[in-house]
Amino acid sequence: MARPRRSIPIFFVGILLCFCLAASEKAEHVKYKDPKQPLNVRIKDLIGRMTLEEKIGQMVQIERAVASAEVMKKYFIGSVLSGGGSVPAPKASAKTWLNMVNEFQKGSLSTRLGIPMIYGIDAVHGHNNVYKATIFPHNIGLGATRDPALVKKIGAATALEVRATGIPYAFAPCLAVCRDPRWGRCYESYSEDHKIVQAMTEIIPGLQGDIPSNSRKGVPFVAGKKNVAACAKHYVGDGGTTRGINENNTVIDRHGLLSIHMPAYYNSIIKGVSTVMTSYSSWNGVKNHANHEMVTNFLKKTLRFRGFVISDWEGIDRITSPPHANYTYSILASINAGLDMIMVPNNYKEFIDGLTYLVKNKFIPMSRIDDAVKRILRVKFVMGLFEDPLADDSLVDQLGSQEHRELAREAVRKSLVLLKNGDSADAPLLPLPKKAPKILVAGSHANNLGYQCGGWTIEWQGQGGNNITDGTTILTAIKKTVDPKTKVVYKEKPDAEFVKSNDFSYAIVVVGEHPYAETNGDSLNLTIPEPGPSTIGNVCGAVKCVVVVISGRPVVIQPYVRYIDAIVAAWLPGSEGQGVADVLFGDYGFTGKLSFTWFKTVDQLPMHVGDSHYDPLFPFGFGLTTKPTKA
Repeated sequence: MARPRRSIPIFFVGILLCFCLAASEKAEHVKYKDPKQPLNVRIKDLIGRMTLEEKIGQMVQIERAVASAEVMKKYFIGSVLSGGGSVPAPKASAKTWLNMVNEFQKGSLSTRLGIPMIYGIDAVHGHNNVYKATIFPHNIGLGATRDPALVKKIGAATALEVRATGIPYAFAPCLAVCRDPRWGRCYESYSEDHKIVQAMTEIIPGLQGDIPSNSRKGVPFVAGKKNVAACAKHYVGDGGTTRGINENNTVIDRHGLLSIHMPAYYNSIIKGVSTVMTSYSSWNGVKNHANHEMVTNFLKKTLRFRGFVISDWEGIDRITSPPHANYTYSILASINAGLDMIMVPNNYKEFIDGLTYLVKNKFIPMSRIDDAVKRILRVKFVMGLFEDPLADDSLVDQLGSQEHRELAREAVRKSLVLLKNGDSADAPLLPLPKKAPKILVAGSHANNLGYQCGGWTIEWQGQGGNNITDGTTILTAIKKTVDPKTKVVYKEKPDAEFVKSNDFSYAIVVVGEHPYAETNGDSLNLTIPEPGPSTIGNVCGAVKCVVVVISGRPVVIQPYVRYIDAIVAAWLPGSEGQGVADVLFGDYGFTGKLSFTWFKTVDQLPMHVGDSHYDPLFPFGFGLTTKPTKA
């Protein structure tokens, strides 16, 4: 008779059990979402909940053009990027960018575990894909400033502009030590000297914020919502390839690699860099994207780097020749080498299927997948993405702000290198007088914002013209700087007769290279394209002239030096051309020093300080100075 009564407690026990399970589930659930928990507790808790499918999704980075909230949710995608020139709309505003990024993020947050994605972009000289962003000088110019504190400020300004568009991750800085100017990425290198590249790693605390003094070495650090995760690239030896051929082979012994191409990575890791990107290039015939010794044993174990290692764009495809010939092998070689996140960027289903197959069939151990995912989660936790996954519009006014433009203008002034100033120190041409009856401004680059910004500006390869973004051309800057009574005559390609018959007081000729990026910039002759040389000849043969060279590297100028009165290396100064006029007319003095050797002929290359054949036109470290003119 008593049996029915016993069923009531059992019923209650059942409910109680459900309650307890739910409560413990809830308490546990809070662990990885609880910012008060230690970092490793959060990582361990989250990874313990993840399926293989969710883990592999974290390792995938896809291009904006193939992403959507649905794709993010369905495939648990860990990261999205904009390739060079990949924008939500032409001339898109900061808010348009921000809304796009948030839309993808909402897809990620709607997954079972709600792991936020991280959006990355190439912000390599300012937020260079974005319309109206401040375009700073390319790294080669910043190397000439010898001013790490300035470069740190540029990092902080860039971080604010990147965050203004809702993006928390920049693929910068490039730590290449360019050993041959024939390389098409030489302008992305601060110097041929690793010591200058090391000094310029100060851009990392600019981008990410200053690492706390008690921080464990090697652990990534991002200070907050006004900073971005940085990326040291391209690991390792990208600037040392034979004849400067892009993505080619760096032939050097281990000592040479570690003493020339590696040192800036030591500094970056000490400064808490969040990510490292591997290089397309090879070291002594071994592809960096498949080099277990350098990625796992050296970077992760010896240098104790705790952030994540990311591939370059289709970098794993290029492990084979031709690219993508055996994609399963590319996945196997790169993941087992120690790469954590793969910039796929388009054929993500093929990558996910291939990696899933390799793990399930024990070609890639689960421990390797867990290592990759832990590293990716570590960066996401450290930078506060779990607490603040969605961007707000509080920073939109930072994009192209006047303060940042003034900083860029200062960087231009300090980057200019004066190579020649009159035939003797007693008769300098510079600084130029602001008061003159009539002056000539000539050359293909005098009135071309796109040319003075170079590659990686709005488009991947850059482009010419004055409609690409906001900024000040060198011609406009000259007109603003001279005395109102000085007549400025602009003629892009004047003939000699025109110059002779016009009685100009002096001429400013601005010529140089056309924009390029990566392989498209590889050059075996390094000549200034026409009409540059003929403009120099027509103008400088007839009137006192200063030639301003706009280029991503030293170029051939030896044939013209003798009939040019003054020569200025202006590199790729970016959007703030006023900085060039500031120094030409003596409001500020010339202070820049060559961070690269300026060769006489390409036959001398490669050539560095200490080489027995070192016989440059202008040596490494050269740069004449001028004093500011008293007003």
